[in-house]
Amino acid sequence: MPADYYAVVIRADKRPVGQHERQFNAPTIDEVAIVIVGEEFESRDIILHRRSGDIQRISETHRSYDGLQYPILFWRGDDGYHFNIKMINPQTGEGMNKKVSAMNYYSYRLMIRQNAENHILKCRQLFHQYIVDMYAKIETERLLYYIFD
Repeated sequence: MPADYYAVVIRADKRPVGQHERQFNAPTIDEVAIVIVGEEFESRDIILHRRSGDIQRISETHRSYDGLQYPILFWRGDDGYHFNIKMINPQTGEGMNKKVSAMNYYSYRLMIRQNAENHILKCRQLFHQYIVDMYAKIETERLLYYIFD
């Protein structure tokens, strides 16, 4: 059976009709930028309107924030990151006095492990929105550390 040989030709001077001329350009840098809509230093809290008419604010550092903001990802109502998660010693399995940072928590959540399925990684655009939102949370935690420490 003879082998087929194919060539892929990308013509930089050609583009689909009606498309912007630079839409299909290759990336020129290895950086990613995020845009968060709203005022600078504006809170990203979730506001709950209860049936009784009361209003409750859920801070982005509250343990329920992730589940309320992303109910498709956390359909079981799992707790998300909060300030009081203690590190666990891997040898003994006991809690330590040191607390987990937001960066450590989300690095652990997004890690790919053998023989374990991470459904968050399969959610495409929602996954992208989630990691941008959680990165903003990590940066907020860092800024709060500098402000209050």
